[in-house]
Amino acid sequence: MDQSESTRYALERLRAAGAEKAVCELVLTEKRELTVDAGRLNLLRTTFNTSLGLLALREMRRGSSAINKTERPSIDAAAARTVALASSSEPDPANEIAEAAPAGEYGSGRASPDADAMYERTEEFLAYARSAYPSTVLEQAILDFTIDDRLLVNTNGVEQHSRTSHYDFGVMFTTKAGGRATSFNFAGFATRELDRPLREYGRVDALLAESAGQLDARQVPETFVGEVIVTPESLEDVLGFLTTSISDYPMITGTSVYRDRIGQPVAGEGLTLHSRPTAPEIVTNRFFTSDGFRAEDSTILDRGVLRTFLLSLYGSRKAGRPRGPNEGGCYVVEPGNTSYQELLQGVERGIVLSRFSGGQPPANGDYSGVAKNSYFVRDGKIAFPLSETMISGNLQNMLREVRGVSSERADFGTAIAPWVKFGGITISGK
Repeated sequence: MDQSESTRYALERLRAAGAEKAVCELVLTEKRELTVDAGRLNLLRTTFNTSLGLLALREMRRGSSAINKTERPSIDAAAARTVALASSSEPDPANEIAEAAPAGEYGSGRASPDADAMYERTEEFLAYARSAYPSTVLEQAILDFTIDDRLLVNTNGVEQHSRTSHYDFGVMFTTKAGGRATSFNFAGFATRELDRPLREYGRVDALLAESAGQLDARQVPETFVGEVIVTPESLEDVLGFLTTSISDYPMITGTSVYRDRIGQPVAGEGLTLHSRPTAPEIVTNRFFTSDGFRAEDSTILDRGVLRTFLLSLYGSRKAGRPRGPNEGGCYVVEPGNTSYQELLQGVERGIVLSRFSGGQPPANGDYSGVAKNSYFVRDGKIAFPLSETMISGNLQNMLREVRGVSSERADFGTAIAPWVKFGGITISGK
């Protein structure tokens, strides 16, 4: 059966099994993957994946399941199981499905991969890395091309279909020399075309260069409260506290510190954050939500003021707050009017934070962890790379203490972000 036939048949079987309302989403994924291990090309493969998700509502009760087959006997069994799960669950008035809307047909990316370009660009990257950074070991690198074909339908008449594709590149590396080794680091990006060397996307070359210069890492000489310049690749770790806090679970349970903060400042006024899942500058587009609504680009922070939540239909009904225009991700942070060098020159004592290793912060935003692949800054200059250095503080306070946003940004395809300087961070050797 084709996509449309499979999903319509699944809806029919859910209704026949007793569902009052139902949703089906069929996702077909094709991935062409080129792998490098220990600096050598060793694998080129194509994989296919099928996922059919089913959801049933009955007497305000909800059941869901997923299968990786689309044959009728498999769908029959899954539909019966899904409705049985709904029948045995607790009733919840917040359970609902998307209302009727015009059908949506969306697409982005190329129809098929350029296999020759994938091979040539990877070989080019390996040769460059060996020449420019001979002491840096590429532990693993993967270049893949993914086609994602999604069709979501429900019993209210919703029909959303998208076909997207993009290349993904990721490389993990460390530098070793004289019995010393740097911390592992990672660089990556997504793109629709391979029209330039892989090292020129995102911050791949910059991070390789930093790794090559981080062998002489040291601890900070003392514990102090200072400023931290967060790099573009680490900024989402900071913003993740906010975006998680305005999503379903914290909002439903009432643990979100931002539950009643729409229209109020929650971050420094230099920070403007968008979620743009349908925008052309984002490669990994998502044109509709997992509950069947057309996704819309949105502004989460407008000069520090919270403008929207990231709630699903269920989350909005449960939390009594407006549904979000999208599900987050695809983040774009507006640039500031200060260069990175000017941000750096304004730091008396602090660090440039390239990677943070720590646990998930609790609902109040307290955090503590290790700064990896980072630098100590004194009197406006990078003094030396850091090892075993702790940073701690509170993310609510940190977001309010924005002291500068760079005019430069890094474009990762999945997100676009500047360097951001925050104040009031406790920095110490382990």
